Amino acid sequence: MKARLERWLRRLGPPGVLGIGVLLACAGFYVDALAPAEEAAQAQRASLEHLRARTPYEPVSTSGRREAELQRFYSLFPSAAQLTDQVERLHGFARKSGLELAQGEYRLERHTQGLWAYRVTLPVHGSYPQLREFLSAVLSGMPIASIDALRF
Repeated sequence: MKARLERWLRRLGPPGVLGIGVLLACAGFYVDALAPAEEAAQAQRASLEHLRARTPYEPVSTSGRREAELQRFYSLFPSAAQLTDQVERLHGFARKSGLELAQGEYRLERHTQGLWAYRVTLPVHGSYPQLREFLSAVLSGMPIASIDALRF
C-alpha cells in the first residue's frame, strides 16, 4: 500500500501534491469558516423575512381604556408649573448628601406631542460616597428622573 502511494505521488509530481494540499486546505476552510457564515446569513435572511411579514406598525388608538391608561401614565410626571419644585427638591438632595453645587444648566425641551424633557446639568464637588448617596436619593425619591451621563 505504501509503495503504491509513493508511486502515485511520484506520478503527480510536486505541482500535483501541492494541488492536493491546496484542495485539502480549502475543504478545511470551508468547514471551519464558510459553512457557519452561510448558516448565520441564512438565519439573518429568515429573520428579515419574518420582520417583513409582520403587520405594519399601528399607533395606539386614543379611545376608551387606552386613553385612560395614557392619561394615568402622563399624570406620573410633574406639570411644567411644578418644575421649579422638582429642581428645588433636586438641590435638597444634593445639600443633604453634602455636595457643593456649581452653576448648573437647565434646559426645557418641548415636543409637539407627548412628554417634554427637562435636562439638568449639575457640576458638583464632593467625595465619591457623597455622590453615590446623592444619586441614590435622586433615583429613589424622584422616580421620573433618569441619569443620562456621569463624568468624573
